[in-house]
Amino acid sequence: MSGFVGVINNVVPSKFRISQLRPTIADLDSDRRALLDFADAVPHLRKLNWDTNVPICSSWVGIICNKDGTRVHEIHLPGIGLYGSFPAKTIGKVDDLRVLSLRSNHLNGSLPSDVLSIPSLQSIYLQHNNFSGVVPPSLSPRLSVVDLSFNSFTGVIPSTVKNLRRLSTLNLQFNSFSGGVPYLDLPRLKSLNLSHNLLNGSIPYSLQKFPISSFIGNSRLCGSPLTSCSTISPSPSPSIDNFSPTISGRHNASHSKKLNSGAIIAIVTGGCSILLLLILVILFFCRKKKDSGISVTKAKASSGGKNENLKSEDFGSGVQGAEKNKLVFFEGCSYSFDLEDLLRASAEVLGKGSYGTAYKAVLDEATVVVVKRLREVEVAKKEFEQHMEIADRIGRHPNIVTLRAYYYSKDEKLLVWEYMPAGSLTAALHGNRGTERTPLDWDSRLKISLGAAKGIAYIHSEGGAKSTHGNIKSSNILLNGDLDGCVSDFGLSPLVNYYAIKHRGAGYRAPEVIETRKITQKSDVYSFGVVLLEMLTGKSPIQSSGYNDVVDLPRWVRSVVREEWTAEVFDVELTKYPNIEEELVQMLQIALSCVAKVPDMRPNMDDVVRMIEEIRQSELENRPSSEDNMSKESNVPTP
Repeated sequence: MSGFVGVINNVVPSKFRISQLRPTIADLDSDRRALLDFADAVPHLRKLNWDTNVPICSSWVGIICNKDGTRVHEIHLPGIGLYGSFPAKTIGKVDDLRVLSLRSNHLNGSLPSDVLSIPSLQSIYLQHNNFSGVVPPSLSPRLSVVDLSFNSFTGVIPSTVKNLRRLSTLNLQFNSFSGGVPYLDLPRLKSLNLSHNLLNGSIPYSLQKFPISSFIGNSRLCGSPLTSCSTISPSPSPSIDNFSPTISGRHNASHSKKLNSGAIIAIVTGGCSILLLLILVILFFCRKKKDSGISVTKAKASSGGKNENLKSEDFGSGVQGAEKNKLVFFEGCSYSFDLEDLLRASAEVLGKGSYGTAYKAVLDEATVVVVKRLREVEVAKKEFEQHMEIADRIGRHPNIVTLRAYYYSKDEKLLVWEYMPAGSLTAALHGNRGTERTPLDWDSRLKISLGAAKGIAYIHSEGGAKSTHGNIKSSNILLNGDLDGCVSDFGLSPLVNYYAIKHRGAGYRAPEVIETRKITQKSDVYSFGVVLLEMLTGKSPIQSSGYNDVVDLPRWVRSVVREEWTAEVFDVELTKYPNIEEELVQMLQIALSCVAKVPDMRPNMDDVVRMIEEIRQSELENRPSSEDNMSKESNVPTP
């Protein structure tokens, strides 16, 4: 990915640059020809849209270019059904390549030497293929991630690995590497897995800090963290003393008998260990061949954000074998993974919401998505698909989080959303409050509010008079890298049984929704008004006033304003910014109009957008930004 691009060419004299160690290919056309040669030579079950008539950098599946679109920097083709051998002089000619991911395919044969030696290569992911033969010793000095696990590589681990000073991850498990473990004194190496190979000898001292899981499955490997080498015979050859009766008659019968008994015990123990290992390996590959369709899982919510695999006995228990790869992508989506990739991904629980549990799923170094497992959805498949089409059509707006794909079976419904790296408005407002943190300034809050309002207004206008969101709250307003507010979870309200989520959006629900259980555009406006009050006050939607009396946020704000203590309403984190009092009061008036008790007295969302835009326009014309104001008050010059 672009974040890995080094700056070595800016600080190293040109005569020493790595890129000049071999002939360079200096244009995008050469990259295109090399990729087309690869696609022509390697059969693939899933169709690639690699066509000379469309732009390679913006349209080709799995291809990411540099910022100016002049070179290919990343190739991501996981799980697309590539099979056959990997041809030389194809991808190896893309000489400005940073990342190569061909994992979870069916490639076999040897790995071309010109791939690992691409001078710019930083990360390579070839796990879960059928590669064999030795690993070429010529390795790019920029490599930081090497994953060749779950293949059939043989021979020794290349000694040139010890020269990879940037290496942080080396995964070689479940291959047939033999010989000793090379001495690796690499300062950045954080993840190492050499398990389940044919390695022998002692583990170098420099690697003894890694856990036992990094080395298990190598019966002739010893040293910490495995069994001490002193308890293992230093030679695989049997001891002459153990077979002394066949060599010499000098030993007495009793001594010979004891030695033979020890030899028999050692042989039986070793044989049992090898047999057990073979059984485990056979069971592993048998399970792998079932495509892991029987046991698919979820990351437990109790993990509290801990990374783990999405597979468990609960998650995807309803994923049906015949449909397991029917992950439906919407038009224009460039992702190239299937359901099995998704379920095998490293996952982090983001939280439990009104409609289900959300997970951050990391499929590889450049593919991060949010997976939501829906609960209490009881609609038929056709109706579900119709709602997904509506959600996709209306949801194509810069202030609505993009829905990328979905999966439907009788017992399991999954949605795949675009990942928003800056988190939610809830986290920005309430996260780590009271500790050292960067408060959300007024300009940012104004920008987020306007973006979210535009997203909701678009839903109301494009979907017709009955089109609603139904679950507007600060945790469903997500932030992109520019801190634009984007509305998530659109299109789910009609799918979920009301009785199962009657406590949905506590504090955000309009009074009439509590009574009639009917969601309207005016009730969406009310919920958005609560979000505005939350943003202005810094308080959660439900407050406790003591004596077990719970007061919702609109009621509390009205009571304070009625007593003419309006200044007491606003978040203390906003009081440090000068010259914004009038804007705060204007936004408060908008919020209070949105939370009017009578639905007909509330504005529509188009009017809300217009009113917030007027505040923002006034801000841009009449005063410096909050950041400028803060810098003027500080004695420290702005860098």
